[in-house]
Amino acid sequence: MSSQLIAIVDDEPDILELVGINLKKSGFKVNGFSEVEGFYKSLHTSSPDLIILDLMLPDIDGFEVCKYLKNNDKYASIPIIMLTAKTEETEKVLGLELGADDYVTKPFSPRELAARVKAVLRRHEHKVESKMIEVEDILRIDLEKYEVAVKGRKVDLTPSEFKILNLLVAKSGRIYSRDQILDHLWGKEKFVIDRTVDVHIRHLREKLGDAGRFIKNVRSIGYKFEA
Repeated sequence: MSSQLIAIVDDEPDILELVGINLKKSGFKVNGFSEVEGFYKSLHTSSPDLIILDLMLPDIDGFEVCKYLKNNDKYASIPIIMLTAKTEETEKVLGLELGADDYVTKPFSPRELAARVKAVLRRHEHKVESKMIEVEDILRIDLEKYEVAVKGRKVDLTPSEFKILNLLVAKSGRIYSRDQILDHLWGKEKFVIDRTVDVHIRHLREKLGDAGRFIKNVRSIGYKFEA
């Protein structure tokens, strides 16, 4: 039986009950919240292993909640699945760009949602065990705090940029195709074109400054990290 805790934030009682029942059947512990305020208070005493977050909430917009969590060192590493009736591609992209790990639209299959929860948790379990990575006394990556520093100077990366850097550094020298990088970012949500990766890489290199040279472009294939 899993001891992992899933927090569900949704103002619809039927959704809270339906999702909660199915996750419990899958062996998870569940905490349900109809308002963000109650959810925020719970974080002080119990940090969940994953958050299922509705976007249309009565007190605070779900995007703002996601942004708050991903910009907070204490909660940034908690995976988030967005659950919403919004189906527009721009809404999905915005949610994922803010750091969400997956996006499920209503109406949905409770069994599929439970499967996605398991898949997202597996992806997070496969992260590098080391909490600190240092490259040539130039680049320092703190996986626990989601912080990056170049020559001692802190660099502010978006969640997507951090995930790409983490992926490339974890297996230095390995070449990742654009599709593999997209899979790492957003799983099977392939509504984003592969050239999006090029934009992220360009911004990442610019922000890393001198350390940006470690990210190599392998023509017609993808990218790799090589110090």
